[in-house]
Amino acid sequence: MGFCWSGECGIRPCWAGHYMPCRAGWVGPTVLLCIYGFCSMMRPIEPFMTEFLTGTYKNLTTEQVTRQVYPVWTYSTLVLLIPVLLVTDYLRYKPVIILQGLTLVTSFLLVLVGSGVHSAQLAFFIYSIAMAADVAYFSYIYSVIQPSYYQRATSYVRGAILLGYAVGALLGQLLVSLGGVSLYCLGVVSLISVSVALITSFFLPMPESSLFYKETYSEQKINSNEDTKDSESQDSLIWVRTIKTTKYVWRMLRRLLLDCKKCYSSTALLFLCIWAATGRCGFYQVTGYIQILWVYVQPHNSTAYNGGVDAISTLSGAAASVAVGHMTLEWSVWGELVLGGFTFLITGALFLMDLTHNIWISYTCYFLFKTVYMQLITICTFQIAKALSRERYALVFGINSFVGTVLQSVLTAIVINTKSLQLTITSQFFIYASFFAAISLLFTLRGVYTVVHVSRPAREHQPEKTTSLPEDLHQ
Repeated sequence: MGFCWSGECGIRPCWAGHYMPCRAGWVGPTVLLCIYGFCSMMRPIEPFMTEFLTGTYKNLTTEQVTRQVYPVWTYSTLVLLIPVLLVTDYLRYKPVIILQGLTLVTSFLLVLVGSGVHSAQLAFFIYSIAMAADVAYFSYIYSVIQPSYYQRATSYVRGAILLGYAVGALLGQLLVSLGGVSLYCLGVVSLISVSVALITSFFLPMPESSLFYKETYSEQKINSNEDTKDSESQDSLIWVRTIKTTKYVWRMLRRLLLDCKKCYSSTALLFLCIWAATGRCGFYQVTGYIQILWVYVQPHNSTAYNGGVDAISTLSGAAASVAVGHMTLEWSVWGELVLGGFTFLITGALFLMDLTHNIWISYTCYFLFKTVYMQLITICTFQIAKALSRERYALVFGINSFVGTVLQSVLTAIVINTKSLQLTITSQFFIYASFFAAISLLFTLRGVYTVVHVSRPAREHQPEKTTSLPEDLHQ
């Protein structure tokens, strides 16, 4: 007897004759993905990475970390996203998630045992592979559960990730402040945690087939079988297979382009993707360099409460993400206005972080920034997923990640690596705040237009093609 993780097997009782979890189940895959996400993000060393690299353990300078080490993962992620995107669905998600676990383990090993700038750069390059593989992690859940559970599953998975990061940050803070544990030991704990995540990834159920490539591959296989029967020699068989493989590649690329056109033809979906890409860009820039800002604001006590602030803000973000899973709102009407209004709060928090010289005000603003962002990105994620058919998840999420990483690379090149500017860390955060201000203005205006457009009495019985999510994409 096998236990059905879903709790609902159609007309069959939950205790059914299964040796594997029911394919219709959503609880089993969601639980495993939550465990993986929790352990992969439970990294106590993370809030203290700058101090670890610039301290006696690695003896790197702040200038080296800011301009030579941290930018590596931004540029590398940009290069790696496209190939990872193309193979994610073809490999059916799970192998890419396993690869993510392997690269996390390898990168933390290098951080612990390596020395010098080049070793740190290599560690962050390998870490960028894990970042690029996020598209597999966030797309996997939609390939094994039913659309009716998207909102709840998205909120639980994202909540588990945030909870894992919060526990790691809080544990690191307690061990450093109360236990007197060295930062090196925090690195060892982080390595153990990501190793558990790697082990968990092997137990994830494999999707039955590739979703995006399934139809194209089936057509190619049928055609190849027909040609095999007609071939009279081995040479002609090889030649036919080469031609068919070439046609298959072109057919796959053509379908990729057509799917891109169809997915982004909806204005509502396009704006959700714009926020997801730009929000990702701004979030990773802020979180990537916030420790350097705190060192500037309080140079002689830079790591005193970094872990605690990270933990509290992440826990708040996790709670907000889970709460979103149970909210009832007409998102197709009010969603853009919600994004614009709450992005304005992010903008205010970043401007205040730029202006203040009080570490506690900076901590509070970071708390607000992270909490609001996590809530908004959860809304974007499940709204995008609901608007797409299953075979397009990796495509759209991957493109959004790629566009966000391109923007992040441009910001990094201008703000961090432009020698002629030599911007201070506060000037950098002023630019980040201005970036979010532009996003807020765009979505507020768009949200007001959408609400007014939908609420017009004359249009009540007309289809809203430009403001509603594209239901036809599920076909």
